[in-house]
Amino acid sequence: MSKRPTSFDIAQLAGVSQPTVSRALRGVKSVNAQTRQRIEQIARSLHYAVDKHASSLRSQAANTLALLFFEEPAEDDSTINPFFLSMLGSITHACARAGYDLLISFQQLSGDWHVDYQDSRKADGIILLGYGDYEAYRARLDHLTEQGTHVVRWGAVGTGPAGITVGSDNRGGGAQATAHLIAQGRSAIAFLGAADSRYPELEDRYRGYLDALAAAGIAADPRLQADAITTEEAGQDAIAELGARGVAYDAIFAASDSIAIGAMRGLAALGRSVPGEVAIVGFDDIPSAQLTAPPLSTVTQDARKAGEALVRTLLAQLRGETAEVAPLPTCLVIRASSGG
Repeated sequence: MSKRPTSFDIAQLAGVSQPTVSRALRGVKSVNAQTRQRIEQIARSLHYAVDKHASSLRSQAANTLALLFFEEPAEDDSTINPFFLSMLGSITHACARAGYDLLISFQQLSGDWHVDYQDSRKADGIILLGYGDYEAYRARLDHLTEQGTHVVRWGAVGTGPAGITVGSDNRGGGAQATAHLIAQGRSAIAFLGAADSRYPELEDRYRGYLDALAAAGIAADPRLQADAITTEEAGQDAIAELGARGVAYDAIFAASDSIAIGAMRGLAALGRSVPGEVAIVGFDDIPSAQLTAPPLSTVTQDARKAGEALVRTLLAQLRGETAEVAPLPTCLVIRASSGG
């Protein structure tokens, strides 16, 4: 080999990727011992020397935080939940005040984002926003944490490795919404949203719904729960599902505003009036919640405080500190859709 050997040469001879070579020569534990030994042997045979200066530059702080939006593709081609977009200004300002640049990217949960951001050192830490299936990417999140990557996600507080999740009081908000509907004289209240551990935030909202029913002495009817994941189309489909079951209901608590808006469209198609026949409350208070007919009652989350808390928690990790993480309070906003 006449030219100076590179890590790409080693990768080709070892039958691995260049990032794997880079990790092995840095001593990253995620590379198994056999592969690392093979890479080191090839490097020695090629008289390959690590560029200490370049390595030092790579190891220095990038003074940048990465904000990764996640959302599973929807059939209507929507990509990012409007609530997450509402956090963007707050996150940007919080980064600027702390002297950090912000790198924003959209990622598919099925991609190799965890490898890319761990190996490339594009950013000093990662903020994750998305309502994807938590069980599907939990292993990757655990791996990042085990490797010492600084990461914080928006979700249900108490899920995942300690200290990396910031979120609202979803259970309390769900109870607020349902109690309000009960106070309006509604007793057959449907819940539209996931009710299992794959979507912890929505599951917490469902648990709040159950709390309020129990407090009012109303037995929960499992037929009144219909799965829906954060899109308007899912809300419409949930209304169709309730119709197929032939179950009667006079109110709906939807786990997100997008679901609620879709449900209102589905009810309109059936000729059912809101709030006359069916009262509705959503969750998130996205901008379009005020533009529906009638305007949508909803549980609001403080997007400004949410963004600030995400950045504050991540910066605490970068300083080696333990950040106190507690659910952020929610507030019920009553509009015409619930008859309040």
